[in-house]
Amino acid sequence: MTALLHHYINVNGRLMDLSRPRVMGILNVTPDSFYAESRMQTAQAVEAQVIRLLADGVDIIDMGAYSSRPHADHVSAEEEMRRLRSGLEVLRRVAPEAVVSVDTFRADVARMCVEEYGVAIINDIAAGEMDQAMFPMVARLGVPYVMMHMQGTPQDMQLNPHYENLMKEVMQYFAAKVDRLRQLGVKDIVLDPGFGFGKTLDHNYELLAQMEEFACFGLPLLVGISRKSMIYRLLDSTPQESLNGTTVLNTIALLKGAHILRVHDVRPAVEAVKIVEKMRQAAPK
Repeated sequence: MTALLHHYINVNGRLMDLSRPRVMGILNVTPDSFYAESRMQTAQAVEAQVIRLLADGVDIIDMGAYSSRPHADHVSAEEEMRRLRSGLEVLRRVAPEAVVSVDTFRADVARMCVEEYGVAIINDIAAGEMDQAMFPMVARLGVPYVMMHMQGTPQDMQLNPHYENLMKEVMQYFAAKVDRLRQLGVKDIVLDPGFGFGKTLDHNYELLAQMEEFACFGLPLLVGISRKSMIYRLLDSTPQESLNGTTVLNTIALLKGAHILRVHDVRPAVEAVKIVEKMRQAAPK
């Protein structure tokens, strides 16, 4: 069992302590996310989902308007902004104090969300690869930045993922990115290994098995495995039937050092955190 290092991130001027793992709840304002139950398109649906997430104990609400599932349709920046504005207006009305992250790879979208809606965190699946302006923009905005490892783009990442040495390549990818962000003055960096993004089923489990290796960066780790194909393909089921597998994998991730769990189902993740934290406290000092 990996003991969590003390990490803090600055969210809207307040320090969030990540030595107790946090739960990030997914709020998709998209018509085509892979898990149908997570799609929220009307103001009423968004409002109901925000209320549900808060009641279930969410720490961070992650809003996305561009589906990153394999073979997803490309969405223009204008359409992404339109969807996010609609969703963020509802979110801010219902929960003005909520810690909000936005799932986007576009610098202009990130700027709009932070400057107009007080979004606290930028969550970028492309780690700056799909918009060269993203790193300088995050430095300028001064917000925590979640960067994910992905081979390829959402449109082609699952066509034929290949690595000579998976862990070595992912670690080198992060090392170069962290160095560049530090040079730009970005203070709060969170790493996401990118389960399911340009990776086969075996790659995903290899990453999970060796997740402790990422501790060498001394940075918080976000894990997003909720209802993904690494669960339902292995178990010959569907995203809808993958809650139990998700909870198992989230628990393993917590034991291996995850600081943030990004999930569709907040309450089961909050319960997993409580159980693992109780066990950590009971362990001999």
